[in-house]
Amino acid sequence: MRQYSPSGWAVICICIAAIVHFALGFSIEFSVDEAHYALYAQHLAWSYFDHPPLVGWIQWPLVALTSSEGLIRIIPELLWIVSCILVYQVTLEIHHFIQGRNSGYLTSSLPSANSCGLMAVLAIITAPMPHVLAIGLLPDTLLTPLSLGIILMALRWLIQDRFSIGDWILMGVLLGLAGLSKYTAVFTALALLLVFFSARRKPWITKVGFWMAALIALLFITPVLYWNWVNDWISFKYQIAHGGGGEWLWRRLGSFLGLQIVVFGPLLIMGTYLFLRTCMHTTKLSLLALLGFFFIPFMIFASLSGGGGLPHWTTPAWFCLAPFAGIGLAKAWSTQHRAIIRALFIFQIALCCIGFGFVLSGGISSALIKSNPIADLYGWKIAGQKAAALTQATKADGIAVQNWTLASRAAWYAKPIPVFVLDQRKDQFDLWFGQLPPGANILLINWSGMAFLAPIGTKSAFERCEALDTLEVQRFGQVLSKFDFSLCSNWQGPAAVE
Repeated sequence: MRQYSPSGWAVICICIAAIVHFALGFSIEFSVDEAHYALYAQHLAWSYFDHPPLVGWIQWPLVALTSSEGLIRIIPELLWIVSCILVYQVTLEIHHFIQGRNSGYLTSSLPSANSCGLMAVLAIITAPMPHVLAIGLLPDTLLTPLSLGIILMALRWLIQDRFSIGDWILMGVLLGLAGLSKYTAVFTALALLLVFFSARRKPWITKVGFWMAALIALLFITPVLYWNWVNDWISFKYQIAHGGGGEWLWRRLGSFLGLQIVVFGPLLIMGTYLFLRTCMHTTKLSLLALLGFFFIPFMIFASLSGGGGLPHWTTPAWFCLAPFAGIGLAKAWSTQHRAIIRALFIFQIALCCIGFGFVLSGGISSALIKSNPIADLYGWKIAGQKAAALTQATKADGIAVQNWTLASRAAWYAKPIPVFVLDQRKDQFDLWFGQLPPGANILLINWSGMAFLAPIGTKSAFERCEALDTLEVQRFGQVLSKFDFSLCSNWQGPAAVE
């Protein structure tokens, strides 16, 4: 397979976006998930309660050396850059595949490969959601380049119609690493099988290399299987329940689809439509099968969204769609629709800039606005440091919060003090710090962004709670949130918490 270097314009655009990411990465504190996965690196294990271990393993060297958010965020930035380069190369390979399978009008009217690659990269750079994963390391940040690597190997198989032993080994490694990144990598594996089945002949089934690749992938995910086996399969049980969500509602599906258009941008949708309209009727079923890398995970997440879900879960799928969208956009740009494409680019860039501005400013805090999600990115560092100092001064047995989503920043910024979650839901913090012992005295953190009543009363969890201090978080003169610190005495046990 040929090796391509991104065009000069693509490199410039990637570099500009990377500079913005670095500036933001050094300006804001860890989000909930970032702190949680950084704690993975501090507590190395074969796997974890909510995800496979690679998101923690890959951070371990930097987390062992520094606690700087900006430096630790070098990892997701490098993964984002690799993903953009892979989008470019996959686009060029699809372009080559189309040219090799067709002749006549389609081939002669197809824009240059570099134009298609540039459009694909621009469609990703101007989409808001990928920037979030470029700054903060999530399992999806890891799964994205691995999914692109797998689709690139699928293209190699389609073009060559065969694999060497080295190719099969590489495929097994990519699948294994994807499995170590996120459980939803199984959707990528299904898309790969769809490509294999799309071929008229099925020589891969009888090849030793295919079964070698499957065995390598299985060996890679052995730590996850072993950890779950010794922990009563709690991670699998949690993810099945988490994926199912709550009551299925049509409005949630509508919100999911609308949000997907906003956070990934209409350019990817328009480009894919133009590709399907102009190219698919002249190409083979195998090229249509490649679109399974998008449609299989997207349709599954869409079907589950009625019960709840998060918009970034589809990120690897959109990256795999970008090469097709890039070809469609480049073809339309060379013939028509330039004004529409230019307007959409400007709109998406403006949307990204507005988002960057909101993050840097701290968002908008007003009585008219129910909540300010940006406030969650500020104040936890100083709150964690204050909590650590108060814990030591009062000789408390640790720090407590009343919801698991509040625990990760408290544990990261107040480390190495143990953090306990005062609910009956089993989570990763129970595995790390154990259960709060009866009779314990604890420093309770209450954050205004997710406030709770003190855990005392007729069915009291603590005998009493005494207010110690308050911290008000401000940015550019506006109050973002408030932390209250209390010393709670004589823990009665989780059965007492309502």
